[in-house]
Amino acid sequence: VACTAVRFPAKQDRFICIYPAFLNNKKTIAEGRRIPTSKAVENPTATEIQDVCSEVGLNLKRVQLTQEDGSLCLVQFPSCKSVMLYAAEIIPKLKRRTQKRGGGDQSLQQREGSKKGKGKKKK
Repeated sequence: VACTAVRFPAKQDRFICIYPAFLNNKKTIAEGRRIPTSKAVENPTATEIQDVCSEVGLNLKRVQLTQEDGSLCLVQFPSCKSVMLYAAEIIPKLKRRTQKRGGGDQSLQQREGSKKGKGKKKK
Protein backbone atom coordinates (compact mmCIF):
# COMPACT_ATOMS: atom_id res chain seq x y z
CA VAL A 1 0.00 0.00 0.00
CA ALA A 2 1.48 3.33 -1.04
CA CYS A 3 1.44 6.36 1.20
CA THR A 4 0.49 8.92 -1.40
CA ALA A 5 -2.88 10.17 -0.14
CA VAL A 6 -2.71 12.27 3.01
CA ARG A 7 -5.78 14.07 4.31
CA PHE A 8 -3.98 16.62 6.47
CA PRO A 9 -0.82 18.54 5.66
CA ALA A 10 1.99 16.16 6.45
CA LYS A 11 4.86 17.04 8.75
CA GLN A 12 8.05 17.74 6.86
CA ASP A 13 10.08 15.21 8.86
CA ARG A 14 8.07 12.34 7.37
CA PHE A 15 9.38 13.12 3.89
CA ILE A 16 12.84 13.00 2.38
CA CYS A 17 14.36 14.27 -0.85
CA ILE A 18 16.85 12.16 -2.74
CA TYR A 19 19.11 14.11 -5.05
CA PRO A 20 21.12 12.40 -7.81
CA ALA A 21 24.38 13.50 -6.17
CA PHE A 22 23.52 11.35 -3.14
CA LEU A 23 23.80 8.21 -5.29
CA ASN A 24 26.51 9.27 -7.78
CA ASN A 25 29.70 7.20 -7.64
CA LYS A 26 31.54 10.02 -9.43
CA LYS A 27 31.01 12.35 -6.45
CA THR A 28 32.94 12.50 -3.20
CA ILE A 29 31.31 12.70 0.19
CA ALA A 30 32.21 16.40 0.24
CA GLU A 31 30.40 16.82 -3.10
CA GLY A 32 27.25 15.22 -1.72
CA ARG A 33 27.49 11.45 -2.11
CA ARG A 34 25.77 9.75 0.84
CA ILE A 35 26.27 6.04 0.17
CA PRO A 36 29.45 3.98 -0.37
CA THR A 37 30.93 4.20 -3.87
CA SER A 38 30.76 0.41 -4.13
CA LYS A 39 26.96 0.66 -3.96
CA ALA A 40 26.56 3.97 -5.81
CA VAL A 41 25.63 4.31 -9.48
CA GLU A 42 27.24 6.32 -12.26
CA ASN A 43 25.48 9.62 -12.96
CA PRO A 44 21.91 8.81 -11.87
CA THR A 45 19.16 11.18 -12.95
CA ALA A 46 16.19 12.51 -11.00
CA THR A 47 13.87 10.73 -13.45
CA GLU A 48 15.56 7.40 -12.74
CA ILE A 49 15.20 7.92 -8.99
CA GLN A 50 11.56 8.83 -9.52
CA ASP A 51 10.98 5.69 -11.63
CA VAL A 52 12.46 3.46 -8.93
CA CYS A 53 10.41 5.07 -6.16
CA SER A 54 7.15 4.91 -8.10
CA GLU A 55 7.79 1.25 -8.94
CA VAL A 56 7.67 0.29 -5.26
CA GLY A 57 4.82 2.66 -4.41
CA LEU A 58 6.64 5.54 -2.73
CA ASN A 59 5.34 9.10 -3.04
CA LEU A 60 6.90 10.73 -6.11
CA LYS A 61 7.29 14.43 -5.27
CA ARG A 62 9.09 13.67 -2.05
CA VAL A 63 9.65 10.24 -0.59
CA GLN A 64 7.33 9.61 2.35
CA LEU A 65 8.80 7.18 4.85
CA THR A 66 6.21 7.28 7.64
CA GLN A 67 2.49 7.77 7.97
CA GLU A 68 0.81 10.31 10.24
CA ASP A 69 0.73 7.86 13.13
CA GLY A 70 4.50 7.25 12.83
CA SER A 71 4.29 3.79 11.27
CA LEU A 72 6.38 3.00 8.22
CA CYS A 73 4.79 3.30 4.78
CA LEU A 74 6.83 0.35 3.54
CA VAL A 75 8.67 -1.83 6.06
CA GLN A 76 11.54 -2.44 3.64
CA PHE A 77 12.40 1.29 3.82
CA PRO A 78 12.85 2.28 7.46
CA SER A 79 15.32 5.07 6.67
CA CYS A 80 16.46 7.50 4.01
CA LYS A 81 19.63 5.46 3.50
CA SER A 82 17.64 2.28 2.82
CA VAL A 83 15.77 4.06 0.00
CA MET A 84 19.01 5.43 -1.47
CA LEU A 85 20.71 2.02 -1.40
CA TYR A 86 17.70 0.41 -3.06
CA ALA A 87 17.57 3.08 -5.78
CA ALA A 88 21.30 2.71 -6.44
CA GLU A 89 20.83 -1.05 -6.80
CA ILE A 90 17.87 -0.81 -9.20
CA ILE A 91 18.87 2.15 -11.43
CA PRO A 92 21.53 0.19 -13.39
CA LYS A 93 18.85 -2.41 -14.19
CA LEU A 94 16.40 0.12 -15.70
CA LYS A 95 15.61 -0.39 -19.40
CA ARG A 96 17.02 2.99 -20.45
CA ARG A 97 20.34 2.12 -18.77
CA THR A 98 20.64 -1.31 -20.37
CA GLN A 99 19.65 -0.02 -23.83
CA LYS A 100 22.29 2.74 -23.77
CA ARG A 101 25.09 0.18 -23.53
CA GLY A 102 24.11 -1.55 -26.78
CA GLY A 103 24.63 1.31 -29.25
CA GLY A 104 27.21 4.00 -29.78
CA ASP A 105 27.02 7.41 -28.18
CA GLN A 106 24.54 9.21 -30.43
CA SER A 107 24.96 12.56 -28.72
CA LEU A 108 28.66 12.53 -29.59
CA GLN A 109 27.88 11.62 -33.19
CA GLN A 110 25.32 14.42 -33.44
CA ARG A 111 27.77 16.99 -32.11
CA GLU A 112 30.43 15.94 -34.61
CA GLY A 113 27.96 16.12 -37.49
CA SER A 114 26.80 19.59 -36.51
CA LYS A 115 30.30 21.02 -36.97
CA LYS A 116 30.14 20.57 -40.73
CA GLY A 117 29.58 23.70 -42.78
CA LYS A 118 30.43 26.11 -40.02
CA GLY A 119 33.33 27.70 -41.89
CA LYS A 120 33.32 31.08 -43.64
CA LYS A 121 30.92 31.47 -46.54
CA LYS A 122 32.44 32.09 -49.96
CA LYS A 123 31.16 35.09 -51.88
